[in-house]
Amino acid sequence: MTNILVYALHHEGAVNKNSLGAISTAAKLAEELGGEAHALFVGEDIADDTAGTVGTYGAKKAFRVKAPAGIAQPIVDALDAVVESGDYGYVVFGGGLLGFEAGAGLAARRGGGIGVEITGLRVEDGKIVAERPVLGDSEISDIAFEGIGIIAARLNAFEPVESGSPISVEDVDVTLSDAAGKLEVVTRGEQRGADVNIEDATILVTGGRGLGSAENFSVADGLAAAFGGSAAVAATRAAVDAGWFPYAGQIGQTGKTVAPKLYLGLGVSGAIQHKVGMQSSDAIVAINKDSNAPIFEFADLGVVGDLHSIVPALAEAIKAKKG
Repeated sequence: MTNILVYALHHEGAVNKNSLGAISTAAKLAEELGGEAHALFVGEDIADDTAGTVGTYGAKKAFRVKAPAGIAQPIVDALDAVVESGDYGYVVFGGGLLGFEAGAGLAARRGGGIGVEITGLRVEDGKIVAERPVLGDSEISDIAFEGIGIIAARLNAFEPVESGSPISVEDVDVTLSDAAGKLEVVTRGEQRGADVNIEDATILVTGGRGLGSAENFSVADGLAAAFGGSAAVAATRAAVDAGWFPYAGQIGQTGKTVAPKLYLGLGVSGAIQHKVGMQSSDAIVAINKDSNAPIFEFADLGVVGDLHSIVPALAEAIKAKKG
């Protein structure tokens, strides 16, 4: 029997979507391995109903350790203690820099292997094989693990799937290491543009260098507003580096990975670094005056023309269609 432990990232009473996706995936894999998926929460004040929610996504047990949240070292101590007490073959993080840091620390502590930016997991011959994109996402590399396997997923790699019901929570006492015991969260800072939420949007209107200026992002705003609902505006690295849009809304290899139902690129060239972050979109529409823009090679629909004329007309047509 091989169990899988998932670190559950949480904030203000809600479990992170990527952690829920990791729990759902771990539950499916653990069943194939003849084991269970368990979740671990680390924090100072975690409510029972918050931690118990993971049962709805397939976790059979939820552990809670009282320690500073959002800091890698206490998380490593907590994970190490729980792994020591159970039959765990793998530890999974839903994605993000904290998972990379804590995962590396746990791998060093346990003498295990670590795979980061993982986009797929499968069971072969009774063991988990992790899939990681390489060479600018042009190829997929398979990773097998010796000893305990530490898996840090790419953001949005795994979708949450409800498959159970809420569970009770077990408190675990952990003696923190000297280093972890000296750490304290003084304040939680919000990065510039933290209100930009592109990961949960079903429609993304993305502005690139072709928009021409920060002021011209109003064209993208207008199109997103016409769609309404969960439509949001995002940007390429070039637009962010130019100071036209907050980093929180950047898509790409050095930004966020998204998978909306509809992606619209406005003046987006489609460089490989950007493609990495949005190629899983269900439908890709590109509007660009450059007919040789790389994005047209993988777009489902390409429009060659002046976006400043096309996009406002498109927004008005959508409003008229919606009545």
